[in-house]
Amino acid sequence: MAEFTQSTKLHNVLYDIRGPLLQKAQQMESEGHRILKLNIGNPAPFGFEAPDAILVDMIRHLPHAQGYSDSRGIFSARTAVVQYYQTRGIQNIHVDDVYLGNGVSELITLSLMALLNNGDEVLIPAPDYPLWTASVSLAGGRPVHYLCDEDNEWWPDLDDLEAKITPKTKGLVIINPNNPTGAVYPEHILTGMINLARKHNLVVFSDEIYEKILYEDAVHINTASLTGDDVLCMTFSGLSKAYRICGFRSGWLAISGPKAAAADYLEGINLLANMRLCANVPGQHAIQTALGGHQSINDLILPGGRLLEQRDLAYRMLNDIPGVSVNQAKGALYLFPKLDPEMYPIKNDEKFALELLESQKILISHGRAFNWLQPDHFRLVTLPNVVDLEEAIGRIAEFLSTYKP
Repeated sequence: MAEFTQSTKLHNVLYDIRGPLLQKAQQMESEGHRILKLNIGNPAPFGFEAPDAILVDMIRHLPHAQGYSDSRGIFSARTAVVQYYQTRGIQNIHVDDVYLGNGVSELITLSLMALLNNGDEVLIPAPDYPLWTASVSLAGGRPVHYLCDEDNEWWPDLDDLEAKITPKTKGLVIINPNNPTGAVYPEHILTGMINLARKHNLVVFSDEIYEKILYEDAVHINTASLTGDDVLCMTFSGLSKAYRICGFRSGWLAISGPKAAAADYLEGINLLANMRLCANVPGQHAIQTALGGHQSINDLILPGGRLLEQRDLAYRMLNDIPGVSVNQAKGALYLFPKLDPEMYPIKNDEKFALELLESQKILISHGRAFNWLQPDHFRLVTLPNVVDLEEAIGRIAEFLSTYKP
């Protein structure tokens, strides 16, 4: 019998957040082990629930959400997205410039597929959220990683970024607040990146899914508020994180800038949106209520809030471990600690994470899963309550105290 093999289009596509480590954890769970999963930013398993108003509104609309919607999404939800960006000082987004999707993930892949030809390059931060790298590869493009500087708040290195622009470069990805580092970019960094996009005629892809999860004095600046009318900006956001409804798959893409000059590209996006018919309609009905109502995320990120307390505990405990250092996250749900390569001369960080899992029943994501070049980092999700988080980091410290790579 002939063998059936995967498409060669997948040969450079990786998504190790749900790769071999998770498969090993699932196997251990099937054998009766209790695994604390600190690998994915999924709020629901850690006791974070959606606001009641969102659930009530979705239930109320269920009888009317059984058919397909417009391929862009329902009008009321797209209008709510436009009005939200208007409050953020962005006036050049209209209802027909908004596409609703099955989470931001679908829209990232869709927008790259519509743009890239084989060999086209897209600049992506290192470390990154690996879906960006995978989606560029799947679309036939070549991901090129620009460095973010750990010694400078994990902000992008603008010189490194500019040095990696070539005639084949088509797009620039900005992840702000950043996953996995928790960095929040100041205006001068964003302006510098936008100026490079303007100079080299690049499409800016701005991933802002964590825009409402900010700590202390951090301020999020929407990229589209700085790009103006001469830089095409694709803004991605949604309800998964700030509203704790990852499973509802409710995200959006908002397009701003020189849309007339990009008409052919935007026609391609529209074609792909039509092909998938529409996004999950019940999830679309959550958007207007979420954006217009009480922003319950503030109760979690302000002093006394769970997310702030958990971030602070994790930061303190990780930095107390000999040979471990980590920058404080200004936003998002993660820390990206560094393991001193002299104390822990790790050659294979995935093997390190596997040994931690087998020894301590703690599942983390290794740093190279986020396209970080060196095997000296890992990502820790800060969603568990302080008791569980304290236990988990205590187990990591115990493991490292005797670890010999």
